[in-house]
Amino acid sequence: MDRQRHGIGLTGFASLPAADPAALSSADLQGLERVRELLSGKRLALLTGAGLSTDSGIPDYRGPDAVPRSPMTYQEFVRDRANRQRYWARNHIGWSHLRHADPNPGHTAAAELERRGLLTGLITQNVDRLHEDAGSRNVIDLHGRYDRVVCLDCRRSYTRRLLAGVLEELNPGFLARATTSGLVEMAPDADASVEDIALISSFVVAGCPACGGILKPDFVYFGENVPKERAEAAYAMVDSAEALLVAGSSLTVMSGLRFVRHAAKDGKPVVIINRGGTRGDQHATIKLDAGVSEALTWLAAELPDL
Repeated sequence: MDRQRHGIGLTGFASLPAADPAALSSADLQGLERVRELLSGKRLALLTGAGLSTDSGIPDYRGPDAVPRSPMTYQEFVRDRANRQRYWARNHIGWSHLRHADPNPGHTAAAELERRGLLTGLITQNVDRLHEDAGSRNVIDLHGRYDRVVCLDCRRSYTRRLLAGVLEELNPGFLARATTSGLVEMAPDADASVEDIALISSFVVAGCPACGGILKPDFVYFGENVPKERAEAAYAMVDSAEALLVAGSSLTVMSGLRFVRHAAKDGKPVVIINRGGTRGDQHATIKLDAGVSEALTWLAAELPDL
């Protein structure tokens, strides 16, 4: 049965079948009871990562089942035209395949926590915009958003959907050749692993429609920094909360870990729910190894009103 569905936003991701909700084990429920006791009566800041979106069929970089990958860095992207050609060719394939993700119950639960007034806001490391599709409003897209591209020269921005049409016109038949090659594997962030060198070398990269400059996805690459004003807004969201809840992040990169350290330094309870260990475990008041979507759904139903 094909369980991939068209998303309700511009996001356009999915390469894995969306996951069916898993039953919480007795150990999970015992852990969640502890979490409920700790967090009851407190307004929370919620930090989410890729482990939440895997249930929507989106591959991640560091989950228990993730394939080891070496994503292109910002420096590699800007310094070499061949790298940009390789990136946009793979991205064009990834975008065309990964356009069928819906928010999963974890995204819906996060929106419900906000609706009930239990959140100061939501910080996500994901670029997929599924939180917004699920109805969350006060969201900081820490690493940017994948439904837009930006020109590095004139700073104009465009929708990714518009760029898809331009790339189709510049590369007629490219997607059909990629599909028949059998050498394509979907990757995180609408990227794709492509082993057909001739296919990649044939790809025509689009320049900025306004100035001809370099177009880049409007999200933070490896090797880039989160914009200062965005980081400050996220810190303010944590500062206005009485506890920090982390859901589905390995906290491998400092952009997310710093908020855990910040909350812990201020003496605020930190709860981490993630499959597998994280870099923030030593700072956690409670670390729960459980399904993220299931745990958030349980908390959205069980945490009392303030």
